[in-house]
Formats: sequence, C-alpha cells, structure tokens
Amino acid sequence: MKIADLITWFEEWANPAWCESWDNCGWQVEPGILQESARVLVCLTPTLAVMEEAIWQNANLIFAHHPLIFHPPKSFRRGEAIAEMVRLAFTHNIGIYTAHTNFDQVQDGTADVLAQILELQEVKPIVPTVADLGYGRVGVLAPSLTLQDLLTVIQKRLNPPDLIFYPTNYLQQKISRVAVLGGSGASYISAVVKTGAQVYLTADCKFHQFQESRDRGLILVDAGHYATERPACDRLAQKFISLNLDWVQLSQQDEDFRQFVAAR
Repeated sequence: MKIADLITWFEEWANPAWCESWDNCGWQVEPGILQESARVLVCLTPTLAVMEEAIWQNANLIFAHHPLIFHPPKSFRRGEAIAEMVRLAFTHNIGIYTAHTNFDQVQDGTADVLAQILELQEVKPIVPTVADLGYGRVGVLAPSLTLQDLLTVIQKRLNPPDLIFYPTNYLQQKISRVAVLGGSGASYISAVVKTGAQVYLTADCKFHQFQESRDRGLILVDAGHYATERPACDRLAQKFISLNLDWVQLSQQDEDFRQFVAAR
C-alpha cells in the first residue's frame, strides 16, 4: 500500500477535521514520499531517538500520536531538536504524520483502548463530539471490583512506573462505574462527575485537581501520560499490520520522560 493510500484510509476513520483548533494534526513533515510503499514506525512521541530508529529500520513514515510541532517555530537552528528532526526527515526521506485529538475521539483510539483494557461494558463517550464519538469513555465494570482490586488491575495491565490516586481509607469500596481518558484529562473532571462514574483514570493531574475530585466524591487515578496512551499506539500498529503494508513496527525507542526514585 502506498503512503498516500494509507493516509486516506486513516483519515476516513479519524478525520483530521475533528482536530481541536489549538492542536496540529496531520502532516508535520512530508518530504515527497506519498507514492512510496509504506514502511511505518508507530510511536507515541516523535523524538530524535525514534527518528534514529526509523533510519536504522529503513522506515519511510513515522506515524505519531503527539505532534512534532505544536506552535509555529520562529526559526530552525542546528542542534535544536525539532530542527534536527526536520533535517533528518528530509535527508533520509522519512515523513512524520500526527494523529492527536482526532485519534483521541474514535473507536480504538486512546480512550476506547483504555476502556477495552479495563473490560468496561455499556461504554459511552464522556464528552460526545461527532458521529457518536467523543473524548474519554465511561462504562460499567461487570462484575464490580473493590477499589483495591481495580487499582491492581490498572497496575498490571498498564504497568505505569507509579500510580497516584485520591487517598481513601476504604479500599474495599465496590466500584461499578469507571471513566477513562488517556493523557492529560484533568480538565474533564466536571464532565466525568456528571456521568456518575466513581473512579476516573487519566494522567497529568495536579495537586488541586485531586482536591477538586475529593470534594466532588470522585476517586481520581493518575497512571501517567505514557502508560495511558501507549496502548492505543500498539493497537494502531496492529491495525496497520492487518493492511499488509511492506513493514510496520511499534517503536522500541518511545520514552516515558519521567523517572521515579524507589521508595525506601
């Protein structure tokens, strides 16, 4: 399949027109590869390490969730990460394409995959947008789990380096309704409360957002940005494999940019 055909297929599923106004979805760098057979490296974040991996693997397309360029750069200078990415992309004829907030909304996108990992049922978007899609997912645990058991499931299935949750002394509380949103989802707390969810799994939550959740009776669980979005990249790579492309791989150089000191 040519790269142009792959992008057409993808955009029929996750329309870049659904991208938020502040976002930057679609081509980040297109060095003239549309008619080449697709050799795709899928990643969460396009970094120099991922670019080096693409060069080594002879890939011609880096398909990323996070945009390479969020804000219009004022200059490109040697030694700067974005400038080096662009230089290497043109030097080695490797395109960089991003699916961000459009991918967040669709079936088998970031939130939907989280809901599947937790085996939620009767799933609906937290905030509907278009065509019955939307941001986040909320659904039912059947059978219900204790909070302690749910936290164990999250830890085992997402494998975050750390798991932060609103502290409660009642870990045996039964949980039957859970909301999820991959990446930075704390701004959706009010919307989650309206869904009747008891637990909200997301990432990048601040101190006072935990306070807000506590005050509103919502158990907030922060599993980290990487752990909550990387699974959808894996799913996307599997979809690409099913299209019988020349070559597809999930990046092995994607990074979780946080490290934690082990507790003593």
